[in-house]
Amino acid sequence: MNPSTSTSQPTASSEAAFAPATTDADRSEVARLSAIMSKETIGGGLLIAAAALGIVLANSPLAEWYFGLRDSYAGVQVGEWSFEMSIGHWAADGFLAVFFFLAGLELKREFVAGDLRKPSRAAIPIVAAFGGVAVPALIFVAINWSSPDTLHGWAIPTATDIAFAIAVLAVVGSKLPLALRTFLLTLAVVDDLIAISIIAIFYTSALQLWYLLAAMVPLALYWVVAHRRRDLFRRDLGAAWYMLLPLGLVCWMLFYLSGVHATIAGVLLGFAVPVRPRGKEDPSLPSLAETFEHRFRPLSAGICVPIFAFFSAGVSFSGLGGDGDGLLAPVSLGIMLALLLGKPLGITLAVWLTTRVRGINLDTSIRWLDVFALATLAGIGFTVSLLIAELSFPVGDPSHELAKVAIFIASGIAAIVGGGMLWFRGRSHARAGADTHAEG
Repeated sequence: MNPSTSTSQPTASSEAAFAPATTDADRSEVARLSAIMSKETIGGGLLIAAAALGIVLANSPLAEWYFGLRDSYAGVQVGEWSFEMSIGHWAADGFLAVFFFLAGLELKREFVAGDLRKPSRAAIPIVAAFGGVAVPALIFVAINWSSPDTLHGWAIPTATDIAFAIAVLAVVGSKLPLALRTFLLTLAVVDDLIAISIIAIFYTSALQLWYLLAAMVPLALYWVVAHRRRDLFRRDLGAAWYMLLPLGLVCWMLFYLSGVHATIAGVLLGFAVPVRPRGKEDPSLPSLAETFEHRFRPLSAGICVPIFAFFSAGVSFSGLGGDGDGLLAPVSLGIMLALLLGKPLGITLAVWLTTRVRGINLDTSIRWLDVFALATLAGIGFTVSLLIAELSFPVGDPSHELAKVAIFIASGIAAIVGGGMLWFRGRSHARAGADTHAEG
């Protein structure tokens, strides 16, 4: 998406809403979402490049070096106490926690001050996100029902990769209504919340309750300090590093030791950051959540997520067999059909059912072909899908590599097909707009 185009159109504020009325808050929300999209576009490009490099190295003469680096251990030691993980686990459990911290910030921002606080606006993308999770999961379960060993991966095709999808949308969607682009971002935010809940509930290893209870102490202190000193942190972000970062690290480590996936700590820490300024503060200044989001998004999109993609995407295609028959295995077939068919069917059907309710309608600038094209693009499952694949099947299990290869193939097809459909829809919208202008 071209940020200058999205913020300078005189009709942007009306397109962004799922209801016709607009306010100054609506216009501010459109500008904020447009800025997020432009940053996620860059992150999506880096994500794709890092994943491609990981795949190339894993299937090259440097494969032994690559896998050796991924599986080597690093950590810290203080006296007799030590904490260490493999580099691959640091990428998935540590670096990706920054991505989930931003997800927590964005989710809280949307629920407190964004579109998700308004039921009339939030209903369609929320229900669409649930449809886009349920139908792919059902397709995967149906295909793997007779294969109990792979059923544990049912959640792999339920996630939509926000950075990857927006990167594609940025290339092909400059002529699409802003309401459609906002719809994708809102759907992806809710999708993230569902994926986070799935990981927390279904992909937690043996729970160590005492560690989990202990994690509540630094989390509560983090909340208190963030709220009490929010004015200081908005002026001096350096103060947040030495006051909040240690609490966040302790909370993250205790979550990891508890058996709950450590990225959940990132989400909860994001929720602990205040979204609204206090009454005595200048409301024109950005909130602490917006300040953190502005500073941490480049770190997440430019470093943390690409590092995760680099180490997680590195799978050897030798596991597919010489004739590629591995793609017909239940786990591979289930993931590909779930992402390529389940996502568009689930999202489109959910939107159709929601609009049957009186008073809930799509924005007038969005057509049903737009919805289906966007739902096809939502079949790009990458970052969170790869993470769930890591949690579903251990390294060395044939399903581990088959699942990741299936994610790559399905995501690539969804990007090409969904992106192509949206490109044609953008041309159609541009022609319709030109005709309307000529008639006027």
